[in-house]
Amino acid sequence: MMGKELMLRGRIVSGSMDIEDGLVAVADGRITYAGPASDFPGDLSTPAVPGRILLPGLVDLHTHGAHGTDFAEGSEEGARAAARYLHSRGTTTLLASLVTGAPADLERNLKVLRSLFNEGLVAGSHLEGPFLSGHQCGAHDPALLLEPDLDLVGELFEAAGPSLASMTLAAELPGATALVDLLTSRGVIPSLGHTAVDHAGAALFLERAGAGLGSDPSGAGSDSVPRRPTVTHLFNAMPTMHHRAPGPVSACLSAARAGNVVVELIADGVHLAPETVRTVFELVGAENIALVTDSMAATGLADGQYRLGPLAVTVDGGVARVDNTGAIAGGTATLLEVVRSAVAAGVTVQDAVRSATAVPAAVLGLSRQAGDLRAGMLADVLVVDSELNLAGVLRRGEWVTSP
Repeated sequence: MMGKELMLRGRIVSGSMDIEDGLVAVADGRITYAGPASDFPGDLSTPAVPGRILLPGLVDLHTHGAHGTDFAEGSEEGARAAARYLHSRGTTTLLASLVTGAPADLERNLKVLRSLFNEGLVAGSHLEGPFLSGHQCGAHDPALLLEPDLDLVGELFEAAGPSLASMTLAAELPGATALVDLLTSRGVIPSLGHTAVDHAGAALFLERAGAGLGSDPSGAGSDSVPRRPTVTHLFNAMPTMHHRAPGPVSACLSAARAGNVVVELIADGVHLAPETVRTVFELVGAENIALVTDSMAATGLADGQYRLGPLAVTVDGGVARVDNTGAIAGGTATLLEVVRSAVAAGVTVQDAVRSATAVPAAVLGLSRQAGDLRAGMLADVLVVDSELNLAGVLRRGEWVTSP
């Protein structure tokens, strides 16, 4: 709605407010007002719509693709189509994730994602590998895993430019500490994941990553507060928590509870039991959780044969598994579907929305632009019904899915 004012009325639910009769006004791609309809300073001619809910655009820190395209394919056209599909389903801000690949392939794919970043289609890129544990590789090709190599990382930085936002790595690998220091010096978020590290090692990793981001003036992005390190899909691809060997899970929960890290949860009903999702929200609070999809190429499509990076994947009943190992190979849900699943697990709507908007936006240093509904922010708004079914998506003030 560039140059023309648009007004949306309904219940507003965001991380900062829950207003039964709210109004969001938009002009020139920005929100000009968001709050109680009764307090709107202009002419209130927009009628209330029973059952309508207005949400901030969703923010996904971990998505490998959608609608037939894997971001690791190296197709610029396919990557654009995947990003636009995710926008149309409510994820208005996203990091494009790459699974482990050969160095030359990673460099090629990072260049593609850099183009999408420059176009404003993605908020950056996320490298999930290749510096991961062979014992917790999940849906990553173990033959392509490497120990941290700072020269290679330098080449990856060169390919990605300013688009590289996050890197998942295993804390126990030789050279991981030096890699954490290099990442944080460049404002790139270290994310603990695909790791067999013990509690003490995980705690040290997260502490060092947090200190590095906190001391780097570029680490705050456009926000006034530093970003926090993250944990890649908590519980998945790490040792099970045992009462005599708690492993990394206990350290991650403690650090999140203290507000020092953000833990990702794939709350899609496949990766985690509903009780697990609800318990983590109760233990660490929504402000320390980022709901993610880990979506792959089958997202938005039917069951069948797909690929995740170099690996063949079969999707059956909406569950993606690597053909030769049976490992879960990412998710097939959109982030709005994950939000609905979290709510079905017992999480409040406001908490689920906060963890899919404000929290990941802050991780990226974008809290002044995305993740909430406030005057001056980008006009990213979801229109949903009382069951959180999608009715419309406004991105940067333009309808990408019309209500």
